[in-house]
Amino acid sequence: MQIIISNSSKEPIYEQITNQIKSLILAGELQEGAAIPSMRKLAKDLHISVITTKRAYEELEKEGYIYSIVGKGSFVAEQNLELMKEKKLKVIEEQLIAVITNSKEIGLSLDELQQLLKILYEE
Repeated sequence: MQIIISNSSKEPIYEQITNQIKSLILAGELQEGAAIPSMRKLAKDLHISVITTKRAYEELEKEGYIYSIVGKGSFVAEQNLELMKEKKLKVIEEQLIAVITNSKEIGLSLDELQQLLKILYEE
C-alpha cells in the first residue's frame, strides 16, 4: 500500500491518508479482509506522528471502510455493493468539484471542460 503525503497540500495529513486508503478500497486495490499496515508502521514509513495515523484509522473505521481487532491489526471491511457505488459517486463528485474550481480559476469554459472530459473518457 503506497500513501503519498504532500506537505504543500491544504488538506491535513490525516485526511490525505484517509482519502488515499478510501480510494484504494473503492478501486478494489485493497480487498475485503486485507490487512493494512499498523498505525505505528504507517507512521514510521511516512515519517509522521502515530497520533496522525490513529486519527486517519479512526475516521476510516467510523465510516465503515476498515475494522480493527485488538492485538491483530486493522483490516478492510466488507463493502456492500450498492453502498460502495454510492461511496464511489461521492468521491467522483468531490474530485469533479476540485476540477471545476481549478477550471474556473484558469478561465476554462464549460464547453472546453466537457471536451477535455470527453477526450479523456474515450481514451
